[in-house]
Amino acid sequence: MHQEFHKDDLIISTDPSRLDIRAIHAFLSKSYWAEGIPREIVARSIRHSLCFGVYDGSSQIGFAGVISDFATYVYIADVYVVDSRRGKGVGRWLMSCIVSHPDLQGASSHATFTDSIRSSDLHS
Repeated sequence: MHQEFHKDDLIISTDPSRLDIRAIHAFLSKSYWAEGIPREIVARSIRHSLCFGVYDGSSQIGFAGVISDFATYVYIADVYVVDSRRGKGVGRWLMSCIVSHPDLQGASSHATFTDSIRSSDLHS
């Protein structure tokens, strides 16, 4: 079952049919951690992950993918918010939605590897 979270004019959804693969690939292929990644690799990783899209109306403005066994381990990957929406709490809200997702409860280990997310963001 897909989850939706609402805040002001934004929606975070785990519905994979809403994801804009073109936009996700465009962002990730220019990121420092996935520069040049082929679109098919992005699409395959999305198919095999629990994904969270952040939307302002019909525009996707953020993304995170979760790799998990849904029991003990949660790895949060490819987290981003577009530049125009950064610094407004969108990323912190996205992380909050991820760690509160019902399918991820009980996991004893959460991990993410990035220069821009503090471990305290995973537990706030």
